[in-house]
Amino acid sequence: MRHIFCAKVFFFCCFCTIVLFIFNVLVTKEEKYEYLSISAEIEAKQDISNRNIDEYLKDPNIKYLLEWTSPITEPFIFLDIGQKGFIRRRCHYTNCFVTANRSLLGDIRQFDVILFHGPEINRNFKNLPVVRSRRQKFVYASMESSHYYPLCSNKMDNYYNWTWTFRLDSDARWGYILVKDRNGTVIGPNKVMHWMKLEEMQPVEPAFKEKLKSKKKAAAWFVSNCNDISGRKQFGDALKMELKNYKLELDVYGKCGSLSCSLEDENECERKIDEVYYFYLAFENSFSEDYVTEKLLHALKNNAVPVVYGGANYSRFMPEGIYLNARDLGVKKLAAKMNELIQDPDKYAEYFRWKNHYSFHSRNEDDSVHNEYCEFCALLNDETRMNEVTIVEKFRDWWNNPNTCR
Repeated sequence: MRHIFCAKVFFFCCFCTIVLFIFNVLVTKEEKYEYLSISAEIEAKQDISNRNIDEYLKDPNIKYLLEWTSPITEPFIFLDIGQKGFIRRRCHYTNCFVTANRSLLGDIRQFDVILFHGPEINRNFKNLPVVRSRRQKFVYASMESSHYYPLCSNKMDNYYNWTWTFRLDSDARWGYILVKDRNGTVIGPNKVMHWMKLEEMQPVEPAFKEKLKSKKKAAAWFVSNCNDISGRKQFGDALKMELKNYKLELDVYGKCGSLSCSLEDENECERKIDEVYYFYLAFENSFSEDYVTEKLLHALKNNAVPVVYGGANYSRFMPEGIYLNARDLGVKKLAAKMNELIQDPDKYAEYFRWKNHYSFHSRNEDDSVHNEYCEFCALLNDETRMNEVTIVEKFRDWWNNPNTCR
């Protein structure tokens, strides 16, 4: 009997494995996402304020967001389900309801917003909505660089009503950095910034200048993606060799270097930048307008001069005279400039005059007022913006870098 029981268990396990295999092979990705989203939707209905879906449908104040593409890829996964994400973030407006269930309202034209994840849509134009309402907003959403995910078709021209990206001219923004003035007011980044000129800023305090003199090495770089399309790895390698001519060191941490700094002890990594290094390499993995990530904050928040390498106009993010632009200078001039500043402590300290007037922050550390998800829900509660009919006419030209699809 025991052998028979074991055999039954064995065959049952085999059967389950075969069923799962068939599900993964035969069921389309869209159907899997629909299945996952419906399951998650049931959980959301049970968890959020103990309200059932009928109550939501009767509430005229609810703003419905439909994730047309995968709900489990970044950044959509951070939106959470239902109202959860907005409640958890303590947003001023929490009446936005997120779902990936296209049949939730019976007709997709009943949704206030339909969200499209850029990296997915740019590679597959199939299965797009065939109907839409005049007031409804079709939104192109992406945190990823257009350099990695270009759009080489005019099919999406005149399709989207809004954009939600890292671009500073997006209708809604995702981003990594906030700039505040000395009163704590958020002033940027923006396409047009009115910075104080460096010579108008207050001098660096003598005690801080002395602290800067204790640094020991030229530069640090934390990098683990060695196969980027920006060529930063090759530039970094060349800079490392050039700095040796001045007997200066570039220490590379992570998979692309010989040193390690555990992400589990991020404070220790930041401390090293603060105490040991004159410069930090804030090199982006791709070139796109306004694509500036948290790498810049490693330098600005830890008393190192940032060396930038990217496709952005960095004067939209920092005052001129507080950073070095690697692409503008090139390897040889950059190494020479770094050596010049290290040899002249007073001149090096001038790069920190901004600290008397500005501060730089991660959007994640800031309050809910400036959280991109809270801001998006607030946008949906702006009746003027919702009633305004807008369209992104030449989306391909707006999104792509010049000559991307040549």
